Parts: sequence; C-alpha cells; structure tokens
Amino acid sequence: MATHFANGDTRLSLWRRVREFAVPPAMIETATARRNAGDWAGACAAAGFDLDLDLRALSRAWGRDVRERIRADLRRLAPDLLRWHLPRIAPDGLLRPGLTMPLAHYDAGEGSLCLVVRTPPAWADGGQRISLALWDGTLSEPVARAHPHPRPSRRFRFDLHRHLWDAGASGELRTRSGADRSAGGELPAGGERPAYADWFTFTGQLPDHEGALCATERWADEARIVLGTAGRDSGTVVVRLGGRQRLALHLAADGTVTAVRDGGGQGTAGRDGGGQGTAGRDSAGRDAGSGAPLVLPDAATWTLPDLELLRAGLVDAGRLHPLVAGALVPGHAPAARDPHPDPARQSRLVECRGARHRIGLVDGVLSPLDHSPDELRREELLVALGGPPLPCLRVIDEAHCRPDCLTGVRERLDHGDIAGALAVVEGLLGPEAVLRDGPLKDELEAAARRRITYGLYRAGLTGSRTGPVRTRRRRSVRDPRLGPRPAGRR
Repeated sequence: MATHFANGDTRLSLWRRVREFAVPPAMIETATARRNAGDWAGACAAAGFDLDLDLRALSRAWGRDVRERIRADLRRLAPDLLRWHLPRIAPDGLLRPGLTMPLAHYDAGEGSLCLVVRTPPAWADGGQRISLALWDGTLSEPVARAHPHPRPSRRFRFDLHRHLWDAGASGELRTRSGADRSAGGELPAGGERPAYADWFTFTGQLPDHEGALCATERWADEARIVLGTAGRDSGTVVVRLGGRQRLALHLAADGTVTAVRDGGGQGTAGRDGGGQGTAGRDSAGRDAGSGAPLVLPDAATWTLPDLELLRAGLVDAGRLHPLVAGALVPGHAPAARDPHPDPARQSRLVECRGARHRIGLVDGVLSPLDHSPDELRREELLVALGGPPLPCLRVIDEAHCRPDCLTGVRERLDHGDIAGALAVVEGLLGPEAVLRDGPLKDELEAAARRRITYGLYRAGLTGSRTGPVRTRRRRSVRDPRLGPRPAGRR
C-alpha cells in the first residue's frame, strides 16, 4: 500500500492493473480450497510462498506450546490475502523488494520468536515469490544471511493488522479501512477530516492530491494501537508520508491529538477533531530518553487501494479478493468464474485474397483452416525464397511473434503468474506450438532467466546482497612522463 504517484488517476490506474494480474483468481481458488482442507503448506505453495521453517525442529528448540501457537496462526493464514495486501512500488506495481514484515510475535521463555514474510531483493525478484520464516533475532537461516534487510520492519507491520492476512479476522477490514463511516452500509464519499489533516495538507506538508490519499480519519485510532503494543496510553507516533516527509502525532491521555512537522509548525485536534494547541515532543517523534520512535504502519497511513477503486467506480466487488469484497461490500455473493474466458480459443476470420478464411487450432497448433496442405507447403517455400506470405500465414506469424495479448502476457510474467501467461499463449497458439523468434519468445525466456536468478539467490549461490557480481574496472596505464603516482592514490 506504499505506492505513491504524481496524481491520483495514475495511482488508481496502476492499482487497477495490479488487482487484475498480481493475484489471479486461479491462485485464490486453489489456495482457499487447500486452506479450507487444513493444508496450510499447500495453500502457501499455491500462493507462491516458499517455506523457511521446520515445525519439528521448532518443537525441539522452543517447546511444544510455542509450536502449537505458531501452527494455529499458520492454519488461519490466507497467503493469497496477504499477497493481495503486500506493499507495492511503481511503475509496474510489483512487490516492494527487500522487506521483512512481521506477522505475529511469540514469547518463548527467555527469548521470543516472530513469524515473518520476506520479499527478495530487486535483482532476484523473478516470479514475485515470497518466503515465510521465523525470526529469532539471529541470522541462522541462509536466506536471512543473504537478505538485504533480514530484521522485521518497523514501518511495514502486519502484526498490528491481522485482518490483512488472517482469514478469520478479515471482517475487521471494513472498520480498520474506514469503509464503515457512512450510514446505510454504503461506501463513504470521504467523511469528516480531523483538523490536523487539513493543517498538514494545506501548510505544504504534502501536495493536495497526495494528502487526499492519506487515511487521516484513522490515524489517531491506529496510533493508539501502536502505543498500546508498547504498553502506553499516550505518546508520539511518527507518520512517514513518502520521501523525506514526516509528521509526528502526539496523543495525550485526555484524547488530544497534536501534529508536529519538521521546521516547528504544529496543529492540534481534540477528540472531535477541533481545537488548537502545542506539542511537547520533538519532530522526530522521540520521547525524552527513549530510543527509536514509534512509527505508524504503512497500511494505516494510506487509504486502502480497493476502497479508492470502488469509490471511483473502476472495479466492482466481483473483481476483488472474496474476503476483501465480503468486508467492504457486505452481502456480496461472488459469481462463478468461467474457466476458459479467453476468446483466442475460438477460430478467427482473416481477409485472404478476396475471401474470408478461418484460422484455428488443429492438433494443438494454430493453423489455416481453408488452405490445403499442398498449398501451404508451396506458400512456405515461396516465403523462404523471399516472396510475400499468405495473409493467413502472416497473421499466424504475428500471433507467434507479436500477438495482441503480448501486454497481458508480459504483465502476468512480471507478477509471477507463469501458469496464467502460458494458458494465454497456449489458448492462442495451441499447446503443441513451437515459438518463433520475436518479442513473445523473448519475454518468456527473460522470465525463465529471472526464475533461475531467484533460485540461485535462494540457494545462496550468488554470494552478494547487492546483486550479480560486477566485473572490475580495468586500471588505466599512467604516462611515465608524469612521474610516480602520488601516495594514497591509484
């Protein structure tokens, strides 16, 4: 939910594409069926998760009680729902790389464990895979040692937002997203904004269009949740607004909310969103004598993208994740999905030499249907000798090299939906087709290379956190007439 853009239209356009390609319906259906059957590991596999945890070893190291608590959470985990809500970046809406995000914490005697999910670094994100692991405060796992940020993030926290990954708590999304702030059960058009929201938006803290994307009406309540996890009922919580913009919210015990920004500006909102006052904390959000400041989770900072898409009329509830649609649009009944919606499986008409000819699948290969085998052999020989191809053959060649569905195939490959991309290609060219040289083949080969890179990263064979090994720059030869090189320089 951390994707920010120059204007709201671009942001919504990207999120619309993300909702179409990033978590395909087939993934949701398979993961849901396996989760309902009690197979949490199978559900993770269906949702593109790699498991970096061993429950048997966990029982020996931490005890059976800790193992059962973790197993209970794993059975409630909806990995497809978590993938749906993970933070993404522009311009393609891919998963934000190099993150370790906590899901749940467990006290275990003298130590503690944290259930985390990790996204690989950008250079190894082929397939958009996600790993599920346990963090014990050490770098005992090979994947953690190779990860650029193995420690749980303080900004991207899902332990305070179980409704974003726990199937049993998904109904809380309506309240936590602010979708219930209107009468009659309809989606709100905006709702009242606290006084501090207008203050930070219109004093130059953010441009107006970005300020409108902030979930300011929920900040005070979400900040109290953050303070509650630290055992406090008052204090300061830092809100990160992208780039280097920061806002410090101070919540007093009497319910007063004070906003402070870098540079000394400030504004206050009381329980009902009005009033003025000053803050007793610094702009970094630190209390006197404390360590790192508490940070408002990114999921609580910005308006839920699904809510924005519904309000703008860009998607209907049927295109959302079923658990999300059930929370945001109560009473919504998911419609049955066509298992073969691609029209490319049907025959197509081509204007060929003054007649309308058909092309379609024959023995698993896209072929002309109104030309005899002898005629096709003659035409292929003429093409090999430099002659113009038949319109039917030209259309088939374009389908192999640069089909109309190339953009959709590329989107699916970028988001890791290999099966969906191959289904589109097979529906167009046939399952027995041999790809010809061209952009389509290049995209499929590039996706295969990215998956190989990810496999090397998972196996610890790359040897670098920052990416592939770079060749050294060759040292230039120094002119001997310039004398010896100065000491300390090369």
